[in-house]
Amino acid sequence: MVKEIYVIILFLAILLFLAPPLGRYMAAVFQGKRNILTVIAGPLERLIYRFCRIDENAEMTWKGYGMAFILFNGAGLTALFLLQLAQGVLPLNPQHLPAVRWDTALNTAVSFVTNTNWQAYGGETTMSYLTQMLGMTAQNFVSAAAGMAVLLPLVRAFTSKMKETVGNFWVDMTRSVLYILLPLSIILALLLASQGVVQTFGPYVKAHTVEGAEQVIAVGPAASQVAIKQLGSNGGGFFNANSAHPFENPTGTSNFLELLSILLIPVALPFTFGRMIDNRRQGRAIFAAMTVLFLIGLVFAFAAEWQANPLLAKMGVTSNMEGKEVRFGVGSSVLWAQATTVTSNGSVNSMHDSMKPLTGLVCMFNIAVGEVIFGGVGVGLIGMLMYAILALFLAGLMIGRTPEFLGKKLESREMVMAVIVVVAPAVASLIFAGIAAVTPAGLSSLTNAGPHGLSEILYAFFSAAGNNGSAFAGLNANTVFYNLTMGFCMLVGRFLTILPALAIAGSLAAKKRIPVSTATFPTEGALFVGMLAAVVLIVGALTFFPALVLGPVLDHLLLGAGRTF
Repeated sequence: MVKEIYVIILFLAILLFLAPPLGRYMAAVFQGKRNILTVIAGPLERLIYRFCRIDENAEMTWKGYGMAFILFNGAGLTALFLLQLAQGVLPLNPQHLPAVRWDTALNTAVSFVTNTNWQAYGGETTMSYLTQMLGMTAQNFVSAAAGMAVLLPLVRAFTSKMKETVGNFWVDMTRSVLYILLPLSIILALLLASQGVVQTFGPYVKAHTVEGAEQVIAVGPAASQVAIKQLGSNGGGFFNANSAHPFENPTGTSNFLELLSILLIPVALPFTFGRMIDNRRQGRAIFAAMTVLFLIGLVFAFAAEWQANPLLAKMGVTSNMEGKEVRFGVGSSVLWAQATTVTSNGSVNSMHDSMKPLTGLVCMFNIAVGEVIFGGVGVGLIGMLMYAILALFLAGLMIGRTPEFLGKKLESREMVMAVIVVVAPAVASLIFAGIAAVTPAGLSSLTNAGPHGLSEILYAFFSAAGNNGSAFAGLNANTVFYNLTMGFCMLVGRFLTILPALAIAGSLAAKKRIPVSTATFPTEGALFVGMLAAVVLIVGALTFFPALVLGPVLDHLLLGAGRTF
């Protein structure tokens, strides 16, 4: 146990060492300043603008920015859906895999376009190499880039003075890909390939077992997809077992690198925020609130998971390795589960369904509150800023003053939009989880009964609405009912988070800046950090308490009493 704790401390130390300089670099990129990649990526950036007829100096209103985002995602969704339907007659399909079933193809298209990467299919048995590369890997880049781009109008709004425009979506997205996601992915892919992550266009390998039977071993261009799936908070695995598969995550070093890449950009973005608003203390305050919440969940989950299963303990089994890879152990499995659910990553290196009910509770809570504890690239910080607006609204009520944040008054329009961002995904996930729990269509593919079965349903819809993509397992979600309902939740979680945030950006950008006074609530110190973290915990508890009590909490109590499902 002590060794596991040392590894976690080392991991967090390296992450904290890398995040500030990356945040500084990303701020320079987004502000159009010269950086270390300008000589290489600059000409390519200008070529893209010329080819696509983009004026990099032309800015958009928040409505124009939002429309560009919607159109881009609509085109990507359509293209990915059609690619899956046609893959049977397209090249780079050495296994001659047929077209994907329509509802699975639709769910997958929605999933990858919304950066959810929920996989109701088995990658090695469903998707051709072309679909994996041209469809999934490409969407991994652009959906992550779109998530980073839509954060920028909100950041600029705090520094704008009575301005109608918030930036240019096409420029922001292009820079996110060229200067950040692509170079980091190339470095990570090479490092992963050096550890044994497969990268080949050859057909699946056939081997003969000692009994004389033939075994087909799936391979493919995995390293390139694994790199961006982690860096872009995507999480969709090349293989069905995701990063528990030895061809995606073969060694302790690859496990460490993939874990680091899950959190690297989300942890760096608060520092980017601080630099772009020219207030580094504010960026550090947001980072501190996220870190407090992250550590609370990590300690709680680690303490729960380190205890032996009470039923197995009676049989003399004191270790808790069910559902975990022997290569990684308990500590790395818990750290991965925490990292993948506080971000919108969704990749797994162990099976969350096999973890203790209280560990599952932590994972579900991380997702359900909107994955704002670092969160996905871009959208996670958007969510935390929405909670900051709510926290300042509460502070304003207590002192009888209109709330302010970074020199901008927060009025009813901003409050309504912030509430929509926080509440809409929760409402969608809870409604559809309730329907699934009482209808034959929802229960027909459920493996477990009782509170554990409810936890599997809740986790699935939380994951969809939170654009996470990880699965609790035990539930076959590749049915028409789940593919359609979860696809709808993914759209709600993506667009009703981003579009209201853009509306807030447009509103704040048009306002004048207000000088700081003695009545201004300070947002850079420990009081604000504590209040922000408390608001996240309280809102999450009030929203999801009944569902979580009926699911993982009851499952924990019954497990202690010797009852399983």
